[in-house]
Amino acid sequence: MAQHIALTDRTAEGADKPDAAVVRDALGVGVAVGLSGFAFGVTSAGSGLSLLQTCALSLLVFTGASQFALVGALAAGGNPFTAAAGAFFLGVRNAFYGLRLSQLLALPRAVRPFAAQWVIDETTAVTLAQPTRRAARIGFTVTGLSLYVLWNLTTLLGALGARAIGDTRAWGLDAAGPAVFLALLAPMLKTATERAVAGLAVLLGLGLLPVLPTGVPVLVAALAAPLALFAEGRRGGRTRRHEPDGSEEDR
Repeated sequence: MAQHIALTDRTAEGADKPDAAVVRDALGVGVAVGLSGFAFGVTSAGSGLSLLQTCALSLLVFTGASQFALVGALAAGGNPFTAAAGAFFLGVRNAFYGLRLSQLLALPRAVRPFAAQWVIDETTAVTLAQPTRRAARIGFTVTGLSLYVLWNLTTLLGALGARAIGDTRAWGLDAAGPAVFLALLAPMLKTATERAVAGLAVLLGLGLLPVLPTGVPVLVAALAAPLALFAEGRRGGRTRRHEPDGSEEDR
């Protein structure tokens, strides 16, 4: 019921947004982010993965942060299983996106398995920004399609051109993926708790980088969320205990 009311309110507020505007916004995100697939292709090939392995990652995994985390750990000499575990835990967030988008988009059951491949940061951000279900579906489809096609195309081009470029670190392309991810993540950190989680994750990841095997600091950094939420819960409990309940005035 609450979901229906929220959707009705959003429809009333933004019913005049034309489909062309939604397509324009979605294409802007898809093209801007899709071009960074070239950096992934170069970085992946430079880390020792073959052309087939590089292209398979983009076709089947299709989540930039996880892909860059995997090839980055492998390039640093990390254990393949540890690198894969780090990439997996980074990709788990897409499952939570899917829970929200499944309610908002309400796609037919036959379509959902295919749409799940496109549930990533960018499609989620564009979809949630739309005022109506129709606009949300258009935004999700256009963002997902344009980004998927362009990301895989530029991955192929990057992998093919890796040998001509030479040392990818000399060009700074190994930092392109994390930079894009941070640029997308930063505007989403709106509350103090979200900023605390991000800050603590950075401290854990960077602080443990010299003492733990490659890929493990990423896993440990995931503890930032429960630690920050636990601290917030304790602080909230102390605040409630010290607040006057007004019982004396009532009596």
